[in-house]
Amino acid sequence: MTAGRALSDEPLVDGPSPRATDDRVAVVVITHNRRDEALAALARLRDLPEAPHVVVVDNGSRDGTADAIRREHPWAELIASPENLGAVGRNVAVRSLTTPYVAFCDDDTWWEPGSLRRAADVLDADPRVAVLTARIVVEPRGTEDPIVAELRDSPVRGAPGLPGPALGSFLAGASVLRRDAFEQVGGFHARLWLGGEEELLAADLAAAGWELCYLEELTVHHQASTVRDHDRRRRDGIRNTLWFTWLRRPVRPMLRRTGEVLRSLPRDRVSLAGVLLAVRGLPWVLRERRPLPEHAEARFRALAHAQRTSTARTYSHGRRRSRG
Repeated sequence: MTAGRALSDEPLVDGPSPRATDDRVAVVVITHNRRDEALAALARLRDLPEAPHVVVVDNGSRDGTADAIRREHPWAELIASPENLGAVGRNVAVRSLTTPYVAFCDDDTWWEPGSLRRAADVLDADPRVAVLTARIVVEPRGTEDPIVAELRDSPVRGAPGLPGPALGSFLAGASVLRRDAFEQVGGFHARLWLGGEEELLAADLAAAGWELCYLEELTVHHQASTVRDHDRRRRDGIRNTLWFTWLRRPVRPMLRRTGEVLRSLPRDRVSLAGVLLAVRGLPWVLRERRPLPEHAEARFRALAHAQRTSTARTYSHGRRRSRG
């Protein structure tokens, strides 16, 4: 989006994987202080029939994650960042790629065999589509994530003949993106770090004329890590939702959505911290504010009812679920 996203520290990059054989889809994994989970995620990716090129960004781990990856998964390309870049770690990885498509994967998610190939086939066939989001299966129960029903029944209206329901936003750990579209809009915004960071990127893709879709034929499995700071994730999710609203929504929808978010928050210290962080960011938000064009804003108007009523979109119980 803006030139101000350049990184101040260049990460250390090990050699590229010699066994990467998929010339259409690469996989990007970001991890931080979750060594065992990162190793398990890479083992699953290594066994995929697509044998994708894999780039894993270690976001400044202090638990030996990078060394363990070098030792146990030398086939994967490792980018060892000296600091925790959050979602911007994905930007760093994407810049190292030449494949037309990139699948994002967290260290507690994994792609079902065949899904990456199917995603590439669909993206090859429809150049309008920038993002395909998969069905999410929660492990170990093997049940669908509650957000799937909303993705499947998305009220967003896209162009005719799309491969699946049009979406207003997406879930990074469960989506395959067109690399050129991702780079065109600047990737993930550095200030948002992590927590609902997808919404701003999705809005900018829509503003640039790209389509986002849910595709039932793709499946991602998610076994939520027990190693996470729930309070920080919820705090940052609140902050980022407000920042996105103030950065991109026209004045009336901006005010209405701000009020809805504030009324929905639990009255606790985490919510207060998220709101205060958002308010402190107002100077840069106002400098970078760029309301969406009508065709993109229509997508978020269509989601208004679901955002107010969804049980899969909550800031309570220490978590923040992504939007459809």
